Amino acid sequence: MLYCQLPHMTRTQLKLIVLEIAKNSPTSERELFNLTRTEAGKLKLPSPEKSSLLAAYRQLLKAGKIKQNKTLEQLLTKRAVRTMSGVAVISVLTKPHPCPGNCLFCPTEKNMPKSYLSNEPAVMRAILNDFDPYRQVTMRLKALQANGHATDKIELIVMGGTWSYHNKQYQTWFIKRCFEALNGRTAKTLAVAQKKNETAKHRCIGLTLETRPDYINAAEIKRMRELGCTRVELGIQHTDDKILKLNRRGHTAQQSIEAIKLLKDAGFKINLHLMPNLYGSTPAQDLKMFKQLYSDGNYMPDMIKIYPCVVNEFADLYKLYKQKKYKPYTDKQLLELLKKIKKITPPWVRITRLIRDIPEESIIAGNKITNLRQLLQEQAEQEGWSCKCIRCREAGHQPTQSGKAKFDKIEYQANDGIEYFLNFESSDKKVLYAFLRLRLPNNTQKPILPELENAALIREVHTYGQLTGLGQSGEVQHLGLGKKLLFEAEEIAHKSGYKKIAVISGIGVREYYQKNGYHLEGTYMVKNLK
Repeated sequence: MLYCQLPHMTRTQLKLIVLEIAKNSPTSERELFNLTRTEAGKLKLPSPEKSSLLAAYRQLLKAGKIKQNKTLEQLLTKRAVRTMSGVAVISVLTKPHPCPGNCLFCPTEKNMPKSYLSNEPAVMRAILNDFDPYRQVTMRLKALQANGHATDKIELIVMGGTWSYHNKQYQTWFIKRCFEALNGRTAKTLAVAQKKNETAKHRCIGLTLETRPDYINAAEIKRMRELGCTRVELGIQHTDDKILKLNRRGHTAQQSIEAIKLLKDAGFKINLHLMPNLYGSTPAQDLKMFKQLYSDGNYMPDMIKIYPCVVNEFADLYKLYKQKKYKPYTDKQLLELLKKIKKITPPWVRITRLIRDIPEESIIAGNKITNLRQLLQEQAEQEGWSCKCIRCREAGHQPTQSGKAKFDKIEYQANDGIEYFLNFESSDKKVLYAFLRLRLPNNTQKPILPELENAALIREVHTYGQLTGLGQSGEVQHLGLGKKLLFEAEEIAHKSGYKKIAVISGIGVREYYQKNGYHLEGTYMVKNLK
């Protein structure tokens, strides 16, 4: 067990420090810091890392020397925000591989996956593990556990350019090795590894793959479901064909629209990648794009990642910048644009990212502000407005709330179907506790997968709050909100004339749906409606 990286601090000394901390029961980061410094000072030692204190705390708890203190556990958890959304995210990178695109803005560094840089944190971990998926997952599991995070529910995000451009043999091997790392054992086939994960200690509750809209078709959707994919990160970048063409994107807005519909009709959650400040665009055009995304029924994303375009020496855009043909937005222009975007974002959309995690030294020109979300939050408080997106309202990021969670239902037309955003929120709508995405597809069109014939689709169920272990109780999770949302979705589907309801369930959540009357049909958890 990891105790400390400090060579002169013994396990006994660490335990003495933790015993005193536990006795005083700190309730804030400041109190914990002062107590740790004081007790370490008495021993004439520097303050130990949180991970070392947490390891000592766990040992004392196991030995019965102290009582469990959830507040202290939370304070000792390093970067607790990582599991605030109710799941622990593990990102893995595929091997360096060509991309079918030739985008003006995309960096092409030697021996790196397309669009990724060797000094990005996730890429550095991948390099350290020779891009081996098993080693990447194992390393992140150990790091999350050492820093106090529960790892029962894992969301796997596969990055590395265009997933669909890798050959099928590599795809199967890669995903199989990810599941084997979560299971802690090898398997003969991917199907066997997936079956084992249904009851494993580290369950994959969602699998995300990145690709381009022009690679989405019926065959690709079937393939993604075989792999266990539940969410697709789709790089559409912009909705204006002229801007797409100027930036050599290689696909059209219509292809983006078609891809979104195909994915939604198969139950996938969709996270759109969007790039303000592309060559040829303006803040006004970018704002127009976001207004279109949120009002045009051909788009209506579930989540978005906003990646403001930056200039990097490995991208062709660098040449235009040197020729003074491309000029990035100023910090003020970008902040104003993002503020306007956040103000119009609907409550069913989650802004997952506001910038990409590119180190400052790799940015020749463009945004270098790493805490954009924090700055915007401060401005919102000063100016008296708030962002309604899921990320800003989810319970794990909010102060403790009292009172009952109130049920709400939002209905909107999207991609030739009807979407329902069913949720439990606070009475003032500022805190989101749980939600479910229900899709009623157009029944006149035959679905790609036979198991979805005449089926309503549950595309996502999520309860927010600090991640709790399976079978444990938590402030928000495991309070039955998910079950109540399932019942509401089933009622709506039944009244709308659907004979069954299908969930695009993560492999590790199948057991939960089985307990609620669902059975496995193809790759979906299905319930017949009577």
